[in-house]
Amino acid sequence: MEHPKYKIALIVGAGEGLSASLARLLAAQGIRLALAARKIEKLGALCTETGAKAYACNATEPDEVERLFGLVEREIGTPDLVVYNASGRTRGPFVDLVPADVAQAIAVSAYGGFLVAQQAAKRMLPHQHGAILFTGASASVKGYAQSAPFAMGKFALRGLAQSMARELSPQGIHVAHFVIDGGIRSATRSEPADKPDSMLDPDAIAQSYWNVLQQPRSAWSWELELRPWVERF
Repeated sequence: MEHPKYKIALIVGAGEGLSASLARLLAAQGIRLALAARKIEKLGALCTETGAKAYACNATEPDEVERLFGLVEREIGTPDLVVYNASGRTRGPFVDLVPADVAQAIAVSAYGGFLVAQQAAKRMLPHQHGAILFTGASASVKGYAQSAPFAMGKFALRGLAQSMARELSPQGIHVAHFVIDGGIRSATRSEPADKPDSMLDPDAIAQSYWNVLQQPRSAWSWELELRPWVERF
């Protein structure tokens, strides 16, 4: 069976780490890229490397998300692959949490995912083709102490993905949620020398995203968990 072909990708919540690895992989596959973030000043090098174009967008604002998709359509084309990689968190003892901070964390982790996915789905459904991917975390399935807002947002994002997959998969839209269960290696964060591969390699995560995108529709995954080999679960 022929694998699905994606032409234009939009990554929302772009930055260093996973989204950068994913951008490089997609660019290597000949996919044109748009990268969106609240602050795009640090995306210059990645855009130069991948040929991507950067767009400033607050994903929690409906008008800004709609404007983002309109700009990408006019300047690059209609995205048939959209990745939501943004998340918000605030930590602390439960009784000390500031309600406004909690609302903002949930908005970034979950509500922004809804806004981006809705704009993406509206454009994909007429063609019965496309993929919408969500980046989750350990907190998508486990609520940790002093991290209630992050769990609330990530639980909600997972529920959004599951509901969308049930509704949109039969209409040709591949919706998938990725539980990243562990720390992600970066230039400023690496595992101890005596514990090799105890953190997730962002390039390896990106490869798993790509593998899911290549699934024939007769065997689609809606969720994939990824963790280092020594991670407890």
